[in-house]
Amino acid sequence: MAVYRDAKCKLCRREGGKLFLKGEKCYMEKCPFNKRPTPPGKAPSAVRRKVSEYGQQLREKQKTKRIYGVNEGQFRHYYEMADKMKGITGENMLSLLERRLDNVIYRMGVGASRTQARQLVNHSHFMVNGRTVNVPSYIVKAGDVIAVKENRKDNKFFEQIKTMKVANMPKWLEFDPEKLEGKIIALPTREDVDSQIAEHMIVELYSK
Repeated sequence: MAVYRDAKCKLCRREGGKLFLKGEKCYMEKCPFNKRPTPPGKAPSAVRRKVSEYGQQLREKQKTKRIYGVNEGQFRHYYEMADKMKGITGENMLSLLERRLDNVIYRMGVGASRTQARQLVNHSHFMVNGRTVNVPSYIVKAGDVIAVKENRKDNKFFEQIKTMKVANMPKWLEFDPEKLEGKIIALPTREDVDSQIAEHMIVELYSK
């Protein structure tokens, strides 16, 4: 998988809005996007040109990919999976993205960002239903129990997690900081996706 190594704040500037890729920094006044919201390479006084319908659909796809940190091949795969599922394709696709293990770790508050959560998963810190899983794209199911491995719980990073207060926990998840254990109560719905995403535009783009 190709890895983006440039400044993440440039991605927010390119999409014209905050993608919250750097955790707490995105909520601070010193966030670079607050100082310069224009696209990379453009002067602060630059005016965004009117974008065609295709361009809007493409930008929506790129924005969603960047929010969840997936490449084009993975994203297309999620769309194809969603298209075969019962229900609305766009909502199914977002549900699959939300159910990625790295996103679940982020939603539980263990990772400050999806990038950090992905790194934690890659380093084999977690178990799903008692088995070690180090694949960030692993899709969780309702009833799955996710826990930090016993031999990692004394790690300084996780010791800090034990004392944190869980805020804004999605209703489809539960997490016990003291036990460093969480559970998938139900599958996420469209209402559980807090990012501003127009999924119907992505479906229209792929349907052409």
